[in-house]
Parts: sequence; C-alpha cells; structure tokens
Amino acid sequence: MAGQRAKDPSPPTVIVIDDDSAVRESIGRLLRSAGFQVHLLSSVNEFLDTDLPEGPTCLVLDVRLPGQSGLELQRELAAAKKALPIIFITGHADIPMSVQAMKGGAIEFLTKPFRDQDLLEAIQLGHARHRGSLEQETAMAELRARFETLTAREREIMVSVVSGRLNKQIAGDLGLSEITVKVHRGQVMRKMQASSVTDLTRMADRLQLAPTKPDRPGPGRLA
Repeated sequence: MAGQRAKDPSPPTVIVIDDDSAVRESIGRLLRSAGFQVHLLSSVNEFLDTDLPEGPTCLVLDVRLPGQSGLELQRELAAAKKALPIIFITGHADIPMSVQAMKGGAIEFLTKPFRDQDLLEAIQLGHARHRGSLEQETAMAELRARFETLTAREREIMVSVVSGRLNKQIAGDLGLSEITVKVHRGQVMRKMQASSVTDLTRMADRLQLAPTKPDRPGPGRLA
C-alpha cells in the first residue's frame, strides 16, 4: 500500500536545463542547499542523452534554448506519455507562451528573476505529483502481473463474475459444472488478491477487461 511504502532511498531529483551557465549554477546551489539531487544541463539534446532517475524527479526548464525549445520538449514528453513534472523558467515571457505551457500540464511558469521560495514550492508540488504517478505505475504493474498468473479459463470466469453473472449462469455459459466454476472463482479471488467481488470489479475496470460473449462448448467439452 502507498502509505506503507519505504521512503525513497535517495533524495528527489531536479533536472535543470538552461543554456545560461550562471543561471544553472545559481539554481543548482539553491537546490542542493534544499537537499535535492541536481543534474545541470545546457540543452534538450543533453537531456535526451541522459537516463532519468528512478525516483521522484522534476524538470526545471528554460523556455528558450539553442536547438529544441523547452515547449517542444514538453510536447515530446507528453507524446511519449512520460509524466515528468515541468517548471518553466524564462526571461522572455509572454502570455501566449505561458498559456501554452500551462495547458500542456506545466506545474508553474516563472519569469526571471523569480523568488527562490516560488521555485522551491513548485518543485515540491512537482515531486509530489511524480511520486503519485510512480506509485500508480507500480500498483498497475503489480495488478497486471497478478492477472498474468490466471489461466485462460480463470480469466473467462473473472470477466463473467465482474459482469454480474451467477455461478449457475457461468456454468451454463461455459458448459461447466457449478462446482467447477466455484473452484475457478476461488482461484481467481486468491490469485488476484481480491477481498470481494466489488474489489475484483475495480481491478477489472483498471485492467479494462471487456465482457465477452460466452463460448458455448459442445457436448463433452471439458474445462
């Protein structure tokens, strides 16, 4: 459970991308003094060549950069479905630019010179969001792994159960005895670690399992 997760083994990371070395170093000193791990980069290309940390990470990104711009990187990350929180910084802000950044999901859009506290608060929010995303990804991966342990028949039973079918109805749909359905159903609940049918239904919704039409077996077909 999320509340029982161990603390991250290392501090959250902030990746700063700004082509002005003085700005980079200034932000770097501030963030290190606040206890963050910091990576200082001068371009989007450098970022794309860098492996992302595993823990909570936030990106402090200049809008105007040589080569690919900050806004272009934001669009690229969104297209790749990488939920990396972004805080934009710029010395040349305009309203359309800030609106575009915020519509793209940016945490904040700060105009240089900005207050240290404004940047730190935005970073804390970014890390909180990314931590939540990582926990959801982990939980989803674990759920998929449990589903993969089900046999083909157990998956059929699971879909039928969450569709509201009774054991007797499922038995008729699949040409099984009712006791066989009960056994498979018990296996599904155990393997999926579901405490109730409602719990199992929530899991099916997250897995986007769609009800299937019963495949009625011919006489003599076994489970």
